[in-house]
Amino acid sequence: MLILLDEMLQKGWGIGSGISLFILAGVAQRIMLSSFAPWGPMSDGKHQGAFIALAETIINGEPLANAFFRYGTTEEGVRVLTNEPTMLGFITTVIVFIIVIYMEGVRVELPISHANYRGFRGKYPIKLLYVSNLPVIFASALFANVYVFAQILTSHFGRSNFWVNLLGTFGGEDGTTLTGGLAYYVTSPNGLGEVIADPVRALVFVGVMVTFAVIFSLTWLEVGGLGPGTVAKQLVDSGMQIPGFRRSGRSIEMILKRYIPVVTILGGAIIGSEQVWVSCLQ
Repeated sequence: MLILLDEMLQKGWGIGSGISLFILAGVAQRIMLSSFAPWGPMSDGKHQGAFIALAETIINGEPLANAFFRYGTTEEGVRVLTNEPTMLGFITTVIVFIIVIYMEGVRVELPISHANYRGFRGKYPIKLLYVSNLPVIFASALFANVYVFAQILTSHFGRSNFWVNLLGTFGGEDGTTLTGGLAYYVTSPNGLGEVIADPVRALVFVGVMVTFAVIFSLTWLEVGGLGPGTVAKQLVDSGMQIPGFRRSGRSIEMILKRYIPVVTILGGAIIGSEQVWVSCLQ
């Protein structure tokens, strides 16, 4: 269904890329629910939406910090941070949006000219976010599969199997809460409370997410036909050249190799870091 809708958008029944629009719709839905969800009260006595909780904090005469860090009480009477939406998460999301918009405009522009038409000049842009958000999508899908397989194997072999426990262990009242194993460390902490409760998990997740984002960026560079060799061949086939250099694929490829691998690694690391930032703080 997603592929069908994506093809319909590409053939003129919409604007932009279908997959990107679907991602945008999902993110917009999550932001709206986290900001204005009216249901509750939650564990801190307020409603779920961050803005509604802010209004309740002001009306009740509480410190504004309670809208940025929402606390609940455990059965033992201990006051702990909850994972409910907060104004800190909303502000973090806005900051990430601004950073991404700025990073999207950062680019290196190589001058090009047409070999057969004098005076025809242009620029070939190489963006900092050269491979876009695909590496993070691939990494998130991989980690989600680890979680799913850990659940399937645990339900089939039980919780006493050593090899299954290496993949993931589950606890809690419903038996679906991750408590350890590989799946625990490749799954994003749900909010600032879990980051503070287990900072080692958060640090491991940061390292794993950024590393795999870079790996998938380099992989997609070749699989998606975005590598220096492929781009150089496309420019030569279209009759383009870089002024001051011989019109050959080898010369253009050597120039592109100065920029494309570097921006691929940097872009993958930046996108992975921003994904971690939003996941852990919202």
